[in-house]
Amino acid sequence: MIQLLMGGGWMMIPIIICSLLALTISIERFFYFKNFGASRLAPKILSLIEQEKFTDALALAEHKPSPVLLVISTGIHQRNSSPSKAMEAAAILELTKMKRGLPALDTVITLGPLLGLLGTIIGMIDSFGIMSQSGLGNPHAVTGGVAEALICTAAGIFVAVTTLIPYNFFLSRVEQETEKIEFYATKAETASTGLPCQSRLLGSLTMTV
Repeated sequence: MIQLLMGGGWMMIPIIICSLLALTISIERFFYFKNFGASRLAPKILSLIEQEKFTDALALAEHKPSPVLLVISTGIHQRNSSPSKAMEAAAILELTKMKRGLPALDTVITLGPLLGLLGTIIGMIDSFGIMSQSGLGNPHAVTGGVAEALICTAAGIFVAVTTLIPYNFFLSRVEQETEKIEFYATKAETASTGLPCQSRLLGSLTMTV
């Protein structure tokens, strides 16, 4: 396998770097989003807020933090001043954390095939250069350049495809969590004030997704 990768020429170096970067970010994001299961506690926290058991609600929200619970706990802390603005600021901060690393994955998806194409062009140039010097008397050298080009192309596309899958998965998780934050933040504000709430949090978050 190593010999096959090295057969792609020096352009394989940036492609391998891109693959390692994508792998590192994907693993880190996987464990980050794995902790979002604590969001299932949000309905119970809302019930405690309705009963005005704010201390118990805070203890539960801060025991297993997730973006939804952190936003709700922020609203509880600021329930006597401006819970809506406090939760909006906290939600934007959590959204920024959720999107961390995703632009890099997006760049790898775009850059991988381009690097593979560049490697293909370099390999073909080398092949035609050998052909112009020695004619067709050295077919192995010519086919070696073609093989180098094909390996680069395949490697670049492979990196892009394998990065696209986790990128779309993480992006969908961000969108799902954004909707949960909007829903539960609105419910929390309504429960704490006892008044109908027309929250604009979703519009603010949607513009930043």
